[in-house]
Amino acid sequence: MRTSEAQPVVAAVDGSRSHPVTLDLAADEAARRGVPLNVLHVWPGQYTGRYRCRGPVPGETDGRRLLDAATRRARQRAPWLPVRAELVTGSPAGILAEHSETASLVVIGRRDEGPGRPGWGSTAAYLARHSRSPLLVQRGNGLRTGPVVLAVTGPDGPAPAVRRAFEEADLAGVRLVALGVWQPGGGQDGRQARRQLTELLAGWAARFPRVRVEPLVVAEPELPYTLGRASRRGRLLIAAAGQRGWFAELVRGVPGPGQSPVLLVPPVSFSAAVAGR
Repeated sequence: MRTSEAQPVVAAVDGSRSHPVTLDLAADEAARRGVPLNVLHVWPGQYTGRYRCRGPVPGETDGRRLLDAATRRARQRAPWLPVRAELVTGSPAGILAEHSETASLVVIGRRDEGPGRPGWGSTAAYLARHSRSPLLVQRGNGLRTGPVVLAVTGPDGPAPAVRRAFEEADLAGVRLVALGVWQPGGGQDGRQARRQLTELLAGWAARFPRVRVEPLVVAEPELPYTLGRASRRGRLLIAAAGQRGWFAELVRGVPGPGQSPVLLVPPVSFSAAVAGR
């Protein structure tokens, strides 16, 4: 049986202007977990499937040069970190979904769909629904300050996402803001929603006594604005991933610069506690 210590962090590089920041984030995550870093570049090659590249296809040599540069950067970032580079052919979304089955974390960069159309791109949108490991989407300039923000999308709150939020806040030594939602006119009021959120967090707070928890409940119509503000002021935004991926769809539309990374945690997470616990 595989252990979490043997599961690598997988980072995808594509040559975009933002990929060095994504690579640095992945190297940092692998180093603090004490696991290897696998750097992937998906070269289109002769792939002719649905998600094939529509523009000029770079050569295989270009892909290997990109991987060489990425490997050097990762080793400069963390000289002790085992780094493995791999050039693969196919659909980026499909390849990364396969690698997520044996990864502790998959790290990718956000790729906007066009001017005035904020989004993550098709690869991130696919992985938000199909990744078997937690998915970290880098969206900003690499600066990570402020609290960890957890979006609790229901009264039960999937345990892997809640636990991961407490772990991240504990490791960073910052407070955890737990964001709950209630629906006006849906048979529930804000006080009831806050009580449910507080009860959900109580057990985890006892296990992580160093983490200061701030429950925050907003009406559903206020959620997009609140998420946008949290994304600009927090260091990390965490939510549960699922087949419907409604939260991922909402976060994809949050506009504005300086957004924090988003961590989507599947209901059954293969990753264990971060290194040091």
